Amino acid sequence: MSKAYDFFKKAGVFYLATTDSNGQAKVRPFGALCEFEGKLYLVTNNKKDVYKQLLANPKAEMCALGAGGWMRVTGELKEDTRREARVAMMNENEKSLSSMYSVDDNLMTVFYFENATVTSYLNGQEPVVEKL
Repeated sequence: MSKAYDFFKKAGVFYLATTDSNGQAKVRPFGALCEFEGKLYLVTNNKKDVYKQLLANPKAEMCALGAGGWMRVTGELKEDTRREARVAMMNENEKSLSSMYSVDDNLMTVFYFENATVTSYLNGQEPVVEKL
């Protein structure tokens, strides 16, 4: 997983796609992620539409453009309600997250990818598909 994590971290901004209750695709930028217990985690606010969409349909994709190409992660996002998962996210992204969240604010929520694949499109080569 480190290859995907490193790519998305270096990209800085990546885009997460979900679907709303009408089946309409919704894409929005994200900037914080972390590795925790061998899984790739994202963070959001549990009052946002993206949170509700992920609970209703956990299938999601994220992608980023970086040096030499782009990468996509496809899978299911599962909520992790444990405090230690939120702490790991905050510790790794304190500069960008501390103005919006605190670990115990009842807003900060983290999700991790499960049953996911990574597709890399790097340096003009054929796509490489790997399990996350």
